[in-house]
Amino acid sequence: MPSVKVRPSNDNDIAAITEIYAHNVCHSTVTFETEPPDAAEMARRRAEIRQRNLPHLVAELDGILVGYAYATPYRPRKAYHFTVEDSIYIHPKHIGQGLGRVLLPALIEACVQHGSRQMMAVIGGTDNAPSIRLHERFGFCHAGVLKSVGFKFGRWLDTVLMQRTLGSGDTTPPEE
Repeated sequence: MPSVKVRPSNDNDIAAITEIYAHNVCHSTVTFETEPPDAAEMARRRAEIRQRNLPHLVAELDGILVGYAYATPYRPRKAYHFTVEDSIYIHPKHIGQGLGRVLLPALIEACVQHGSRQMMAVIGGTDNAPSIRLHERFGFCHAGVLKSVGFKFGRWLDTVLMQRTLGSGDTTPPEE
């Protein structure tokens, strides 16, 4: 694979991010969203993530944005403050080319630098083997399956939960 550049996203990336996400909404179960959000909504979501100082990264191949990844708070309550959830989306023409293997470790490292202690993967569908294998490759362990919690494309979908410790995890108290 040619050299992939991973960098923080910026406002100029919103159109490509919106296009990639829209394809995933309309053609896959990697997200349980059923209507693709417009560019303004995607920009709002990105701004909210950046406002929390969480990473929002893009992957470029020959100067073209081909994927992106970000971390969001796992849950809104204060006790979950040090746990994040990862999300990775790849342009349909570049799926299976190893971009997840570039984006996920960069996202993990950025979350460690942020002070996060746990990362959750909430994977759409037990049949999403590529995402499950990717997360296993980077140290995620299976934490459970939520059966038939989504309904998309005329079928019930499970959610696979996976978890990875970040930094010193639960061995030391976090720094506020």
